[in-house]
Amino acid sequence: MQNIVYAVPVIGLLSLLFAYWRTAWINQQATGSERMTEIAGYISKGAMSYLNAQYRVLAIFAIFACIFLGFISYNDPHSSPLIILAFVVGAVFSALAGYLGMSVATKANVRTTNAARDSLSRALDVSFAGGSVMGMSVVGLGILGLSVLYLVFNQLFNADGSSMMRVLNVLTGFSLGAESIALFARVGGGIFTKAADVGADLAGKVVAGIPEDDPRNPAVIADNVGDNVGDVAGMGADLFGSYVSTVLATMVLGAAIVTGDKSMVVLPLLIAAVGTIFSIVATFFVKVKEDGNPQTSLNIGNWGSVALTAIVSYFIITQTLPANFTEGTESYPAINVFWSVLVGLLVGVLVSLITEYYCSMGKGPVTRIVDSSTNAGTNVIAGLSVGMESTALPMLVLAAGIVEAYHLAGLYGVAMAATGMMATTGMQLAIDAFGPIADNAGGIAEMGIEDPKVSEQTRKRTDILDTVGNTTAAIGKGFAIASAALTALALFAAFMENAHIEGIDISQANVLAGLMIGATIPYLFSSLAIRAVGSAATKMVAEVARQFKEIPGLLEGRKGVQADYEKCINISTNAAIRQMIAPGMLAILSPIIVGFAFGPYVLGGMLAGVLVSGLLMAIFQSNSGGAWDNAKKSFEKGVTIDGQLYYKKSEPHKAAVVGDTVGDPLKDTSGPSMNILIKLTSIVALIIASMIAQ
Repeated sequence: MQNIVYAVPVIGLLSLLFAYWRTAWINQQATGSERMTEIAGYISKGAMSYLNAQYRVLAIFAIFACIFLGFISYNDPHSSPLIILAFVVGAVFSALAGYLGMSVATKANVRTTNAARDSLSRALDVSFAGGSVMGMSVVGLGILGLSVLYLVFNQLFNADGSSMMRVLNVLTGFSLGAESIALFARVGGGIFTKAADVGADLAGKVVAGIPEDDPRNPAVIADNVGDNVGDVAGMGADLFGSYVSTVLATMVLGAAIVTGDKSMVVLPLLIAAVGTIFSIVATFFVKVKEDGNPQTSLNIGNWGSVALTAIVSYFIITQTLPANFTEGTESYPAINVFWSVLVGLLVGVLVSLITEYYCSMGKGPVTRIVDSSTNAGTNVIAGLSVGMESTALPMLVLAAGIVEAYHLAGLYGVAMAATGMMATTGMQLAIDAFGPIADNAGGIAEMGIEDPKVSEQTRKRTDILDTVGNTTAAIGKGFAIASAALTALALFAAFMENAHIEGIDISQANVLAGLMIGATIPYLFSSLAIRAVGSAATKMVAEVARQFKEIPGLLEGRKGVQADYEKCINISTNAAIRQMIAPGMLAILSPIIVGFAFGPYVLGGMLAGVLVSGLLMAIFQSNSGGAWDNAKKSFEKGVTIDGQLYYKKSEPHKAAVVGDTVGDPLKDTSGPSMNILIKLTSIVALIIASMIAQ
């Protein structure tokens, strides 16, 4: 069964071929009118321009990272200069995953608009096809890169026994490259999209009183560009990093603390490959009728991929692993690893359901925010309350899942639970990525369809998909946060093994100090990200107001008068590129400074602080922002507050817009970056563990 690992890169290539096939199908769909194509061209040009600017800056960061890794490999006998190669491949694949997903998303958006002119079913087909390209590109590149590098390094080092750890230490560079690019892409993309979104909302809907995605608003194209660079490219790089970090952490534990053969190391790759196959299969389950519910259709695809992966995992685990394995002094039957995988899948499902409850329209939490929208202050208070409340159940589920997985199969069981949870990332990301495409499609319908009746009907269909997309985006973020908790625990265990420490005693003053420093980092990180959004949004509002004032006929909608969209795109681009550096360097440098200055025990305390504080911040910010967003959208259908019916442009709706504005940087900038922060600090600590142990 050892040779089955050679099938993993083949499955990775199969996933990429599927993404290519879906891309070709999307390209064959009609783009609609000349005006629709023109607007889509603005969005595509702005998105690619930003991404190219971002990658130029990240190339400079990569050079310094390679120099640092060269220093590590020279001074650490457990490492090798090949860690630089692994880092570069991980960084390039992460950037490529985001680029592929976004390039297709900017083609699928206008085609979704055109499809929505005919039916909801066709619009879902096109938008979900665009999302599936993102999902399958991420998992395809992830397992292809990990498996090929593992097989190559295995041959070069003739890995057996202790040398296997050297292979995996070098392979950790792949995860570092992926997570580093993911952090900058997520933070930079989040700053871009929310600076444009907040600026467009405040200047357009609140100040000027014009509809969302109105072509008179100079920030409207930047807002649509932001959907792509933040919610598609940034999210793709984010989940690429989460995916490879989870699989790699399990592989490291399989070699570091489990007594057995290579089957413990290759098993995570096999489970990831199985999940990839069934993610592809499940995409064919996603169909909706004209009067159907897209959320139900997406859930069928999601749960179908999970169920099929769980069934086949049983046979993979029982045929691959020895009958029993030993971790430390404890012995576990192989079947317990399968139960651990099921625990991980169950945790993922429960966290998704909890997130859906707190963020969905019509459910209690969102309704509470709607009922409190009599003014902006009470709306914000209600949203904060919902966000804080939403942390409790996910943390309890995670705690129970960790305890149960550990009871079943030790720390390796916890890591395999995380691998099981992330196995269907392809499907999860496909569901997540269709939302921004539908959002863009609605904007193009608003700006590009001149017939009011056709525009209104088309917009209704895209709004249905966009509303579902808000919920699926929140679910996807909750899923990534939950996996980050289990992955970080696995990475923490591997760090302790490599640093030769048996436990962390928080009664020691220096360790407690490290714990407190670690708990502070997510707050400081969030502050930097949110401040960047606020600063850029202020400039955006000022620029929109200037254009309304200085361009005659713009606000009145005079024919032939057009806003200077490029100026607003440049404001978001410059802010994102300049202000993504500080949060990124905080995540990377903090474990290096603490580790080399104070040693492994204090660094262990810091990692624990980042984990717990970061998880709570991530859940709170993502869920509160998602709930605020759908509370605002509730007014599109009409809501009753104290016996009176309110719609868009009413005073309660304006209050809900303010709440949504507060939540925007929380759910799309700092919140989803927390899971990367948690894992990246652990990966950096793992890389330097052997050196600081000396």
